[in-house]
Amino acid sequence: MDDWLKVDFWEMVLRSAATFGVLLLLTRLLGKKQMSQLTFFNYVTGITIGSIAGNIAGESETPFFDGLVSLVTWTLLTVVLSLISLKWPGARVMLDNEPTIVIKDGRLDEKAMKSVQLHLDDLNMMLRENGVFVVKDVRYAILETNGALSVLLKGQNLPATKKDVNVGSGPSKFLPAEIISDGKIVKKNLKEYNLTEEWLQKELGKHGVSRPEQVFFAQLQEDGTLDVNVKEQS
Repeated sequence: MDDWLKVDFWEMVLRSAATFGVLLLLTRLLGKKQMSQLTFFNYVTGITIGSIAGNIAGESETPFFDGLVSLVTWTLLTVVLSLISLKWPGARVMLDNEPTIVIKDGRLDEKAMKSVQLHLDDLNMMLRENGVFVVKDVRYAILETNGALSVLLKGQNLPATKKDVNVGSGPSKFLPAEIISDGKIVKKNLKEYNLTEEWLQKELGKHGVSRPEQVFFAQLQEDGTLDVNVKEQS
């Protein structure tokens, strides 16, 4: 118990101060790209460097200079990889991956979504975060290397264009909602809008679809129509 309560106050102060100073210098060396966490690699590297620094400053069992060597080595490796990615584009793709187009001309790219393990719920959330509620209004949606979604709306749906031609000033009949997700009917949303499966079957028929299982994604539009993305044939 006495050993547990015993703390070398000045040792911890000096370790913390020295680690703080070294970490400050190393963050300047890493540059703004690392600090902005532009990619998942940058994000993980930042967490690891912070964890090493925390162990050096707060864990008296960690030899100070051993921890310092580890911290500097990890930082230098990160800098070297950044320089390599700047010089060779192929290495940049390997380290940071590439942006992925998940929506093109209002159509979901099922294969692209599967390749980046992005499911419909996450995509819809990210679209809403960009102020987009209707998938078919999107010209391009690109999943960036840092996990963010960049959205380019179709020309007629850009804010300035809508204002110029006074589109959408009237009340909407419905709030765009998910009706079919990966072949399964979202019955909760049908009930919310007092819609029936018979209505859904008729709307699917308009798109040449006989069964909900054939649909990857279907969304109710503001005017009460259905936008349908049919599953790709494997």
